[in-house]
Amino acid sequence: MADGAAVRRQPFHRILRDGTQQAIDRAVADETPIAIEYNGLGYAVLMASAADLEDLAFGFSRAERLIDEARQIVDVEAHAVERGNILRITLSPDRVDLVAERVRHRVSESSCGLCGIENLEQALRPLPMTDPGEAPADAAIFAALDALSSCQPMNGATGAVHAAALCGRDGAIRLVREDVGRHNAFDKLNGAMLRGGLDWAGGFALLSSRCSFELVEKAALAGCPTLVTVSAPTGLAVDRAREAALRLIVLARPDAMLVAG
Repeated sequence: MADGAAVRRQPFHRILRDGTQQAIDRAVADETPIAIEYNGLGYAVLMASAADLEDLAFGFSRAERLIDEARQIVDVEAHAVERGNILRITLSPDRVDLVAERVRHRVSESSCGLCGIENLEQALRPLPMTDPGEAPADAAIFAALDALSSCQPMNGATGAVHAAALCGRDGAIRLVREDVGRHNAFDKLNGAMLRGGLDWAGGFALLSSRCSFELVEKAALAGCPTLVTVSAPTGLAVDRAREAALRLIVLARPDAMLVAG
């Protein structure tokens, strides 16, 4: 689906400090429900940008630990409907039992959030250990930060969209995905990499958001050696990064950044 489907125009009135009013027309980021189905089973509804939905299918599936490899997704179909989009994903037969198990947990979580020992264990499952390797040079991270805004056409038009970028060791931005949701943007990036057979090659992920523990987990599951975010982390995000040996760099700004110990 084209990126244009995720941006539309809306009328506004601009009110200036002196009381002057102007009628204007402005681009806004469209946020739409995306209903995800696996092999005919309803699984989740995300609020997301209706662009790069096939990448979202692959990245979300890996983040949910339903697949490990691209070949385990047999087919993806995105259907626009009156109130949003339906993303129908067909998994290979050997992955269907995982879907049924996760659906069972989601049903038990739906009424009161995460409750009970079994669900707590599901929420904080062990993460694979990453291989952080050699740290990217500070100059490479600052170079990527400088270049990120020029690689965000949707955010440039709307000012309301997050980005997730694959950056090389030299800081060059190799691939970017955008979405109104920071989690969705990272899923789309990881899905695009999975579909395209791309790896991190000693590079890093740069996210235009705060760092929640879910983003750390997505990075670890994608084998990302270094995660860089422009805003602050939660305590659990730092803890989970340490458990997975993931190099975590936060509050990355043009003049400074923090490396989690």
